[in-house]
Amino acid sequence: MSASILVAEAVWKDIESTRSVSNDQLSILHFLFGKNFERATRIVDQRGVKRISGEPSGRFIFQVVGESRRKEEYFCFAECYCACYSFFYDIVNRGEQLCCKHQLAARLAASLGACIEVKVSDEKLALLLSKL
Repeated sequence: MSASILVAEAVWKDIESTRSVSNDQLSILHFLFGKNFERATRIVDQRGVKRISGEPSGRFIFQVVGESRRKEEYFCFAECYCACYSFFYDIVNRGEQLCCKHQLAARLAASLGACIEVKVSDEKLALLLSKL
């Protein structure tokens, strides 16, 4: 695991513990993730992150709105996957970024408790996941 990821994990844990974010934490995350983090903060400010939880299992996935005029929504797991084009192009293929803005928005919203919570049956969640 890279040093950048370890630093980011420590910052996320601090934010989760207080459910607030300081200017220092914002600066660190911006240094690590750059423009993707700026875009992620806009998505969170616009309440663009849903946490879809299956019941009774408690499994979940995030649905994050994009910034385009079409307002597409992307399913993602904050730590490891996003269905957006940027994830495959910038992260998987080129290795230029650590994660996409949707993953960052999901992680930030979850850490702050700022997600829109949606409860569905485990069957419905499995159906959503099967479309990935």
